[in-house]
Amino acid sequence: MNKIEKTICILLGLVLAWYIYSDMSKKSAAREDQTAGVVQTAGDVNQAAAKESAAKQGASEAIAAPSVQKTSEAKAAEAPRAPEKFVTLENGELKVVLTTRGAAVASAILKEYAQGHGAISETNPAVEFNFGETRLGAFAQPGTIAADADYVLVSSTSNEAVFASAALRRKVTLEDNYQIKFSDEFAATPEAGGKLCLGSIAMGSGKNDLLSIDSWSIDAKGGRVIHHCEGDSPLKSYLVGGIGGCSGSSDASMLPPQMKVGYQGSQKWVALKNRFFVTALVGSSAPNAGFDTVVARDMSSANYRPSSVSAEVIVNGGEKNRESVFYVGPKKQSVLWSLGMKDVMEFGMWRWICYPLVWVLNLFNSWIPSFGIAIILLTILVRIIFWPLTHKSTVGMKKMQEVQPLMKELQKKFKDNPQRLQQETWQLYREHKVNPMSSCLPMLIQIPVFIALFNVLRSAVELRYASFLWIADLSEPEGLFASWFPFGGLNILPILMALTMALQSALTPSTGDKQQQRMMMIFMPVMMLFMFYSFPAALSLYWTLSQVLSIVQMWMIRRQTAAKSEAVVPEVIDPPQTRQMRRHQG
Repeated sequence: MNKIEKTICILLGLVLAWYIYSDMSKKSAAREDQTAGVVQTAGDVNQAAAKESAAKQGASEAIAAPSVQKTSEAKAAEAPRAPEKFVTLENGELKVVLTTRGAAVASAILKEYAQGHGAISETNPAVEFNFGETRLGAFAQPGTIAADADYVLVSSTSNEAVFASAALRRKVTLEDNYQIKFSDEFAATPEAGGKLCLGSIAMGSGKNDLLSIDSWSIDAKGGRVIHHCEGDSPLKSYLVGGIGGCSGSSDASMLPPQMKVGYQGSQKWVALKNRFFVTALVGSSAPNAGFDTVVARDMSSANYRPSSVSAEVIVNGGEKNRESVFYVGPKKQSVLWSLGMKDVMEFGMWRWICYPLVWVLNLFNSWIPSFGIAIILLTILVRIIFWPLTHKSTVGMKKMQEVQPLMKELQKKFKDNPQRLQQETWQLYREHKVNPMSSCLPMLIQIPVFIALFNVLRSAVELRYASFLWIADLSEPEGLFASWFPFGGLNILPILMALTMALQSALTPSTGDKQQQRMMMIFMPVMMLFMFYSFPAALSLYWTLSQVLSIVQMWMIRRQTAAKSEAVVPEVIDPPQTRQMRRHQG
């Protein structure tokens, strides 16, 4: 590599490292305290109550909701109530348990997704949202309707149930694409507004998991999606956590178990999400004025770390009939796209590349049911697309290497005249048809593709628990022999990636100092090994295979160049004979 190429490589590496580090730090690094407009509640998390509720409903605690402990005064004030009754609605995707307390969803089972690795079974049940006291769809109106008010079950079928109380008649319908529709008819048109509960979602157990809230702000100019784990949202520091977190220090012991945070402004939709799943209010016929959230922190961690989040949308009054549609399901691009919530995938500025990449991955997986094979086919496809550019780049670097002796002569000849040296250098490039920037173009083009793949492979629900060869879960690091090796276990793919990167650097034609090239062979692989070691195995698989294909391409170009050199045999021309030469021959 020449100096220009080395500089660009280092800059691109630093830019890539900065992007990945800053992106990951949104979810794990320290954040400044943002307490404006925030109300903190000192209510404790009643884990025993949540477990008891789960046991009664046959519910798992894979995605358990926090519940607020009631005071003894509140318990004493409660009047005797009718027994709570449950009714189940079910289709091919979703199984929901409705309760007569609030005519809302007590729990929801995603029938196509197992809690752990492997097929759904008695020992590995399906993913379940246990909403506890934050029941999905529950409606509260101050002084009129309580969130846990008693309803009478009027009728029910396999996918529909009707509830009634003195103030409200409610029909709950289970629809396709993980949707639950609530059709409300009030006894009298409510003048005051109320709160509609979105349920809750918990932080997953994976190393690369996250917890966040997204919404579509209607009040924003032109309407826009807000990711509340970033930007200037008052929710950011409560959702990100990490070292410091919302407390502004590493010690979270002074923080209450739960923090209540409000966000004002009309929203088209509001979504609570972790890495792979979403619970959301897709839309409602009643306008809203924002939402209130309760973020529970992980009480087992000394540093602040969010464990779950629940939310209530503040809906306006003035309508006797109202329809609200909720979504409880996976972060699956095709489904979220159809609901107008594709930005929940959080692909950012690279969405124009990410969307087709997800589509291609799913297409390949439909041909051969293996996401490991799908990633390999995707890697081959990307290399084929960029083959002409990388071929031209490698040939250009080879030509640069060939003209290097002429460059050194020019540098010696015009060492005291920089302007003339520059002119002669460019003249030399034109004569030999060399473009010194040609080797940098493939690097520049592939950086957006790599970042897009980074976003896709770390959050695609399709890769959740997808196994391949020795890899148990492509969405997580390999973690082999975790009890024997530090840093979470042995990850083979990042090591192979670093080795192939060093080999690729050794095979790349260089026009610079050999010592500097050796330093680059060590520096870049070590840096990438450090960065990739805790990344999803799918990303390391893609990058390693991409480099192997690049090495094969370089080897092919070298063979072609050597064959051409052997084919060109220099013509030997005999010198003209003089009389003296003929006399000696005679």
